[in-house]
Amino acid sequence: MIPLRDHDPPAVPLRRARRDNPSATVPFVSRALIALSAAVFLYQALLGPDLRAFVYGWGLVPVRLTLALRFHEEPVAAAGLTLLTSMFLHGGWSHLIGNMWYLWIFGDNVEDRLGHVRFLLFYLASGVVAGLLHFLTHSASELPTVGASGAIAGVLGAYTVAFPRARVVTLIPLFPFFQIVALPAFLVLGLWFVLQFVLGLGALGGSTGGGIAWWAHIGGFAFGWLAMRLLGGSRRSQAWVR
Repeated sequence: MIPLRDHDPPAVPLRRARRDNPSATVPFVSRALIALSAAVFLYQALLGPDLRAFVYGWGLVPVRLTLALRFHEEPVAAAGLTLLTSMFLHGGWSHLIGNMWYLWIFGDNVEDRLGHVRFLLFYLASGVVAGLLHFLTHSASELPTVGASGAIAGVLGAYTVAFPRARVVTLIPLFPFFQIVALPAFLVLGLWFVLQFVLGLGALGGSTGGGIAWWAHIGGFAFGWLAMRLLGGSRRSQAWVR
């Protein structure tokens, strides 16, 4: 299932839903994160033969953090910093576009609910927690992990709590046909989480799951869900009150 956009909750008549699940404020933090991620990726594209060293230096390499913690081969702070920096690196155009597409669709409403500063801290914390869970499940891996997927999974978890009844217009590929349907957010994002969990269980046997950090997705989503339960009650989007 591929989300295309989100709509107001069904309690809002379609004739009154002038925008897709509108937010009350301009989501400039979400837009800035998208712009920054795109800028970093363009920088990566210009590195040429130096790209590998750049990715290994700023991406999350679990064994590097393991060696820093156990054998002090480098300062823990230096290795731990990659939990932050890795979320702004991406492995290709499709990786970048896929992540930023989800952030574009769901980030504005979560930012509106939390407020700009809290959303930025929430986004970064989601990425760090996601990276930590990936590290804990693959502590001996020498492969660098990059991408905003863990942080965006946190946004999805928060959206599930804050806007469970919002309709997500979703493209369902049923080869050779394509179906576009509006489904409740709790169903679309809940199924997404279940898929990550099932694939994550399969990756525990030692595989990295085809190069995808499933447990980073799981950790980010769970953190976002819990954080919104604890922090999300102080703001209300216009989509719920008009």
